[in-house]
Amino acid sequence: MRTWSRKNSLGGLKLRSEMDGREAAVLRSLVGSVLGLLRERADSAPTDDLAELTGLRTGNSTIPSDPVLARLLPDFHRSEEATPDADRADINGALRSLHEPEIIDAKMAAGAVILDTLPAHGGRITLTPEQAEAWLRALNDVRLALGTTLGIDADTPDHLDPSDPRAPHLDVYHWLTWMQDSLLHALAP
Repeated sequence: MRTWSRKNSLGGLKLRSEMDGREAAVLRSLVGSVLGLLRERADSAPTDDLAELTGLRTGNSTIPSDPVLARLLPDFHRSEEATPDADRADINGALRSLHEPEIIDAKMAAGAVILDTLPAHGGRITLTPEQAEAWLRALNDVRLALGTTLGIDADTPDHLDPSDPRAPHLDVYHWLTWMQDSLLHALAP
């Protein structure tokens, strides 16, 4: 992948890069996996009679059991330790039920922008600033998902022993980080 660049044209600002076929396949697969997890979560939301009457969508009221989904859809409210766990669960459950469907929709829309603008077999990528913002959001979600799967934290070294089964995946994580950083720098004035 090439570094993202800015290009002012008659149609406005465009951000450009190129990706080879293997890179495009990896990114499409990762985005597709995250979108699949989010779709499953949305589909698992219970039906609510009041929501059906009012047209108000509701979502799950419990934090996802899958650690990747829990990272992508964290609790809304973190209160002090003095607050009983039951009160925190009630607050988070209510907020999650109300807002999770919209959050999932936004994450899925951002991922769809990558899939729509990334040539299936690689090639030139040209984005508007709005599409670039969606790429940044979706890349962040993919990085969070991969980082959670790999157990990346502040103590994870930049390079793992080649015999570590996480080593090639850590390289992909670093590539996603670089791609996100390059796009962010190109987007900034």
